[in-house]
Amino acid sequence: MQELAATQDKNLVKRVAYQILSHFDKSYRWFTRITRGAQERFEKGNWKETQLASKERITIYEQSLSDAVAEIYQLTQVHQKDDAFWQELKKVFALQLEGHPQFELAETFYNSVIGRLFKHRKIDNDMMFVLPSRCFLPGQDRDKVVNSFDTTTTVREMYESIFKIYRYNIPFENFERDLQNLETALRARLNKEQLASVQAVEILKPTFFRGKAAYLIGRICMPDETLPFVIAMRRYNEPHMFVDALLTDRKDLSVIFGFARSYFMADTQNPAEVAAFLQELLPNKKHFELYMSMGHYKHGKTVFYRNFLAHLDESKDKFEAAPGIRGLVMMVFHLPSYGVVFKIIKDEFAESKKITREHVKECYKLVKMSDRVGRMADTHEYVNFRFPLNRIEPELIEELKETCASSLEFTETELIIKHMYIERKMTPLNIYLQEETDEEKITRALDELGLCIKQIAMANIFPGDMLHKNFGITRHGRVIFYDYDEICLMNERNFRELPKSDDPYAIDTLSVAPNDVFPEQFEHFIVGKRKFKDILKSLHGDLMTPEYWHGVQKKCARGDVQHFTPYNPGIRFDKGG
Repeated sequence: MQELAATQDKNLVKRVAYQILSHFDKSYRWFTRITRGAQERFEKGNWKETQLASKERITIYEQSLSDAVAEIYQLTQVHQKDDAFWQELKKVFALQLEGHPQFELAETFYNSVIGRLFKHRKIDNDMMFVLPSRCFLPGQDRDKVVNSFDTTTTVREMYESIFKIYRYNIPFENFERDLQNLETALRARLNKEQLASVQAVEILKPTFFRGKAAYLIGRICMPDETLPFVIAMRRYNEPHMFVDALLTDRKDLSVIFGFARSYFMADTQNPAEVAAFLQELLPNKKHFELYMSMGHYKHGKTVFYRNFLAHLDESKDKFEAAPGIRGLVMMVFHLPSYGVVFKIIKDEFAESKKITREHVKECYKLVKMSDRVGRMADTHEYVNFRFPLNRIEPELIEELKETCASSLEFTETELIIKHMYIERKMTPLNIYLQEETDEEKITRALDELGLCIKQIAMANIFPGDMLHKNFGITRHGRVIFYDYDEICLMNERNFRELPKSDDPYAIDTLSVAPNDVFPEQFEHFIVGKRKFKDILKSLHGDLMTPEYWHGVQKKCARGDVQHFTPYNPGIRFDKGG
């Protein structure tokens, strides 16, 4: 009888492992189908379909995970199986992945299944792929993801050969002009000696589509240097496209892959190889950020967690409350040596916040599903995330207990946070403005603040609480919004003129509906100092008028989709001629 039971268990292990991989493969086919459709949507200018496709692709993972978990519950009585069963399941699943082109994503999917079955209580490398099952060596499948172009010909002929490979079912507005612009730009970037030394130009096979833009992403290989080589293309609303710029500066490429950008559509069956190529181009980007940029946000979370564990082993500093003004809704803390912040929804909100915990979660979900236009930080949701107690400052533990007790669970050695968000660390804008003494940089930051608000609004999102403490500034000087508990769609607010009153703060004495917003008040609340108010008003005074917001609402209601160039406008090509 014992032998029979053991045989049945082995067969069941194989069946469960097979079904998990089958659900992953089905999920990736679905992901690929949507991604592959990006080129046709770009060619036809179907921008609303582009937005819907992006939203659908984000939902694939959760749907596929739910289907897999439901099937496993049908196959076996999950909670009657001992640890040995699940440890064997991991081994069998790992064997199935031999030669699988997306093995690393499949391991993450497996982790999600086990996490869902056990409510993320068994984060153990014996049962899950906390560490990858195999070492990925970049370059083994490089020929599957990269085209290499002959550079012994003329620059013009090289470009012509590129566009013979990368073809689109939409004409260029002026192809000769575009070729000339590309040649001029490359010759301006490289002197004759550098041009002569170029050994190869390598370009990733998939075109990277996002919104109204498409990018060919590659590199120029020289004996002593490798430079980014990115052809940025745009589509007009009219049925033609054009080359907008040639990017050879890592800073411009880094901004394109920024954490506040929506995910690219880039069709590949070898995502690890593509991520490795991008990592070589952008060595300052974290590996998890590059996976996320391609839409593999769940695997990005896995890679982040591995990176986080490695950093804990290599560092000694302790978690502490994040600098800046304490939030009314979120408790935020960080590890000073690490580039993210951890955000927990508080148990109770200030009386001024007429919202619920579920409302906050819905706001964060809305941002995830929206076009973030380079102005809203991507966030990543985690459950039962573990921190070593000996790495947490006692003051932070006390503050967490006071503000977020329902989200905490303590063991002898760990703090388990039941639900939280992780977000890229930035300098809060209010701190930046307090400390910066360069008037030009202050003006630029306030201009960025106004642009940030406007571009978010054009993405059909009203930011809500626009105090400058709710914005951060990146190392590239870009202002990003990161406080989402009061955001809503543009049509959910009524922008009104402020009824006449001697007191600009006397809003409570007026007849006000819950969804009323008075833009004239923005100048009093967005920034504090009079000098900053005056600068912001001189640059973006239209933000303080109902008419501006009415205009944005009309554009959003029509379904207008805006394009905001992510890279330096100064490198865009002249469209004359």
